[in-house]
Parts: sequence; structure tokens; C-alpha cells
Amino acid sequence: MLQLLLFGVLTCLIHAQEPSTWQVIQEQIWNVNCIGCHIDGTTFAEQSDLILTEDAAYEELINVVPNNSTAAEDGLVRVGTEGLLSLYNSFLWEKINAPEQEHFYSDHPYYGAIMPLGLPVLTHGELNFIEEWILGGAPEEGVVADTTLLDDTTRYEPPEFVPLAPPEFGLQLQLGPFDVPPNYEREFLYWVPLDSLEFIYIKRFEIMMRPGSHHFIAYTFRNDIPPWLLPEPFVYRDLRDEFGNYIDANLIQMLYHSFGVGTQWPQLNYHFPPGTALKLNVSRGLDLNSHYINLSDTTYQGEVYLNIHYAEPEEVEAIAHTLALNNRDFILPPHDTTTVTRTYWIDEVYGQPINVFQLFSHAHEHMLDFQVYIVGGEQDGELVYFSNDWQHPPILELDPPLYLDTDQGLELVATYDNWTDEPIEFGLLGSDEMM
Repeated sequence: MLQLLLFGVLTCLIHAQEPSTWQVIQEQIWNVNCIGCHIDGTTFAEQSDLILTEDAAYEELINVVPNNSTAAEDGLVRVGTEGLLSLYNSFLWEKINAPEQEHFYSDHPYYGAIMPLGLPVLTHGELNFIEEWILGGAPEEGVVADTTLLDDTTRYEPPEFVPLAPPEFGLQLQLGPFDVPPNYEREFLYWVPLDSLEFIYIKRFEIMMRPGSHHFIAYTFRNDIPPWLLPEPFVYRDLRDEFGNYIDANLIQMLYHSFGVGTQWPQLNYHFPPGTALKLNVSRGLDLNSHYINLSDTTYQGEVYLNIHYAEPEEVEAIAHTLALNNRDFILPPHDTTTVTRTYWIDEVYGQPINVFQLFSHAHEHMLDFQVYIVGGEQDGELVYFSNDWQHPPILELDPPLYLDTDQGLELVATYDNWTDEPIEFGLLGSDEMM
């Protein structure tokens, strides 16, 4: 009896020294992956109404209705305490469960982006650990998950390239397959006239690309393009010849481009907010721009699918517009790190207050990080966007939208590392730069 009693006491003492499951989540997951954004005073925390620092995280998550209006209407809470039922009603679980991102983006297009934004998705071990915590009732005290789950440090990888099925009501366009030569950047334009259409209202678009793509953009042509400058349709117009020299005859049309839709991500399924559509003038068709970078010693094939899903005009309550803030006036000295700053005032670039519901950046291989700050008003100086991935910059969804008045602006701050022997300026190649 003495032995059994002593064994029981020792077991309790050992168990008491083990940190709670919640403490492990806070210290090893939230503190590492989340509090860079979800900390008091940041625009990210304000927009999401979520703080994940140790002094607030538990109260901010448990049985709290999310700030995302669609998720709230769907009856979700951030994290509930009812075990299995709470797993399927958890907005937190929807936002971090990267292996189910196809479901996330297809079935819940207005929930924003998979988190953490701009960082690698959580490991399978971290997800399993959080799942066990939710299934165990999401307690603040006690142990309901085995910490050995965290030993699995593998992460979700997107599936292989699969051609898109055509939209039920809309338009599908395809580029390729086309060759991308070894040790070469291939960028071209491809004009698709849409003779029977003048304006389209886009409520959703999908893009799927084979690996190796730097970006894909579907441009429209401005009204002031001279008719004689319209290119020959259905022809690949490479921007550079086989020796890397620019082909001026294929560059000149770019002066008349207006951004339509595009992405740097290999696959994207984007829904505009409910009742909102992007209106494009396609009376001069779409000029498709694909850019592939092949650093290998063998030729590979590129391919792009674009699905445009139409909205009926009577569905549209608000028209979305693209606001491209582009700085071409910079020089990056050789063997130096340079930070470039440029402020854009809303009154100057748009002329009236705006509601921003999406932000993303674009730069090339020398970019170290790209930051966007609010200028003016009560939120002056707040960081609203961050990226340190030039190849796949995060797409920040803002729900509710970020309201900016005419006396406010956005300050772009980009830092570059020019490790070469020559100055670098704005240019189209991956070895040039953009901001």
C-alpha cells in the first residue's frame, strides 16, 4: 500500500510540472507565428479585432464571435468549448487549417486568407496539437494533447497543376503549354479579342499555373490606344529575343495597359465581396501577360488557365476598382542594402475616399521586405501590410474594409539587397527590381 501511495504522489508531482496544453499553444505556436501581427496597436489586430499575446489570447478566442461578418453570419465562434462540435464551428480552425484550403477558398470565399499571413503555414504537428486541444474542450488549464505531436514538422504542400474546369457563366482563357528555355526568363503577351463583349462584371476569378511562373496578369487596353497599335491576335509576343534583348515592337503596347486581374501565386480562387464586382471594359479584348523564370539547365513547359466568373448587372451593388501604386524612380547601389520610401495621398491618386478590401505587393528577387503604412488620420503610422516573400507575396483581405479619407495616404517602404557589382533600377526581369 505504501508503494502504491508513493507511486500516486510521484505521478501527480510529475504531471503538475507539465505545462498545460494552452500554455504550449501560446508559447510555441502563437508567440512564434502570430503575435507579430496580432498585438495591441497594430492595424492587423484592429481589423481582425484579435490580439494573441499572452495577456489576452485566451479571452479573445474562447466563445467569441469573429469580426469577419460572413463567419459571424454563419454562426461561427473563434473557438468553442464543446469538443467535436466546436471544431466544426471554429473560425480559428478554418483560418489555420491549410490542408483544407481548397475547401476554405471554394466554400468560404469571404473568410479572408489562410493564416499566418506572409509566413509558412502551421506544421501538421502544430495543427494536430491545436485540433486535440479543441476536441478536448479548449481548456486553459490541464493537458489534453500530447506534445510529441509537435515533432511532426512537415507542412501542407499545394497539389500538382490541374487544368481548371470552365466556369458555368463566364469565360475561360488558356495559355500554352509553351516552352521556357533553360537559364532564361520568358515573358510574353498574348492578345485575345472579345468582339461580342464591351463590359464584363467579374464576381470571381480563378488562375492556375504550372510551376515556375513569376506572375500572370490579364490587362485591358485603354481607350486612347491607336487602332494601328493593337497587336495581332492569338500570337505569343515575347518581350525579349533569344539573346535577352528587348523587342521594342512588343513593348510599346504596354504603355496602354490597364490592370485587370492577376497573381503571383501558382493558383488563386478569388471572390469579390458579396454584391461587389470588378467592371472591365473588354471592348479591346484582354492582353494576357505571362512571366516564367527557368533557372535550370533543361527546358520545361509553362501553362496558364484563367477562369472569369461573371456577375449579372442586377447582382452588383458596388463596383470594385484597381488602384496600382507603382514607383519606378529608384536606384539600388551595388553591394548595399537600400530602403526606398514613397507616399501616395488618396486625394492625389483617386480624388475621393476609398474602402480598401485587398492589398498585395509586387517586387523581384532583391527585395528583403515590403511594408505599407497608413499616413494621416487617427491611424497615422500603423503598419497595414508586410511581405518578405518576393515570389509569393501575401494577399491581405480586409473585412471590414480599410477606410481611407482624402487627407490620408499609404506609405510604401521596401528594402532591397543589391549583392551585384552593378546598380539596379526598375525593370521587367527578375534580376531588375520593382516597387
